[in-house]
Amino acid sequence: MPVNAAVEAPVMTRRLTLLFAVAGGAAVANLYLAQPLLDLIASDLNASPHTAGWLVTATQIGYAAGILLVVPLGDVRERRCLLPIVMTLGAVALAACALAPSMGALLVAITLLGATTVSGQILAPLAGDLADPGNRGRVVGTVVSGLLTGILLSRTLSGLIADRVGWRAVYGCAVVLTVLLAVTLYRNIPATGRKTRLRYPSLIASVFRLVRTERIVRWTLALGLLTFATFTMFWTALTFLLSAEPYGYSVTTIGLFGLVGLAGAAAARNAGSLHDRGLSLPATGIAVVLLLVSFGIALAGRTSVAAVIAAVALLDVAVQAVMILSQTRLFQAVPDELRSRANTAFVTSNFIGGALGSAAASVLYDVGGWDAVCLTGAGITAVILGIWAVGRRSALRPVAASSST
Repeated sequence: MPVNAAVEAPVMTRRLTLLFAVAGGAAVANLYLAQPLLDLIASDLNASPHTAGWLVTATQIGYAAGILLVVPLGDVRERRCLLPIVMTLGAVALAACALAPSMGALLVAITLLGATTVSGQILAPLAGDLADPGNRGRVVGTVVSGLLTGILLSRTLSGLIADRVGWRAVYGCAVVLTVLLAVTLYRNIPATGRKTRLRYPSLIASVFRLVRTERIVRWTLALGLLTFATFTMFWTALTFLLSAEPYGYSVTTIGLFGLVGLAGAAAARNAGSLHDRGLSLPATGIAVVLLLVSFGIALAGRTSVAAVIAAVALLDVAVQAVMILSQTRLFQAVPDELRSRANTAFVTSNFIGGALGSAAASVLYDVGGWDAVCLTGAGITAVILGIWAVGRRSALRPVAASSST
């Protein structure tokens, strides 16, 4: 049942919005630090590149578990205290990654990292709570854009650091940054109190009940899962493509391709404003079409770096827009006291898709190379377009939220 907040929820300031975006981006970046380092880690730990590819999948699985088991606590715990605790646990897991003596130990540590680096998904619904309803799309869009920007920037920074001081230093630097952000958030997040009171088993069960009873949640989960699967499949396979001939790029050069994605992130940053203007569903459809086009362009990337760059930029614009618009519609569709649980369902589904996508990338690349990855991505995107085309008539349209736990 809902409970009164400890204080009246303040309006989300620009400074706090920026802090949320940076902190969330830094947290989710931890999930992708290993992606441009797969060959380097495999060589250092005497493992095959195929085995190293499972590091990305293990992180995604751990993250999905953390989202399901930790993020719902945002509806029943004071988030000013919850966030620093979660981030401290993430710092411990990062340290374990930096010190891992073998591939097996690193797989365990990186799975735990995924499960504990979930603060960004606690921050997103908190931003929705603190934002003025008329600006909620813009605020949530900025925070979510920060999360996806962190994913892209992590590849660039990870490669640059690893080329100079080794892959373990990448995780050591992340430990320091995570601790600093935990302290900063504790000092700046306003106390909001608990939104509802539920025992933990009931809290987790209510996530599944929300999915079962709310049609818009189910349709949005399907849209997000498939979209994020294409995203991780593309980026995981891109590391393999750029490491091999005819490119043979270094870890640093591969990481720099994340900067191309940042251009897409900047272009999609205002997607939340389209929601505020009532254009959420049409804009989502356009974004899905752009995603399909990006895979068509990527097919030429086997021999053309210009095609790779164009595909990266377009794909990241499309994925950012779909994710931001979907998440904002979901926050509009459910009452305040359910937002963390709705976000739990959305992000857990996304990162299950992400784990499937990264696993599929390894298999597809082994079997059919870059062409197989691009054709599969295009096929999945066609399914996404079909879901949008049917769902835009009713199932994906937010209706007035009713309070229910």
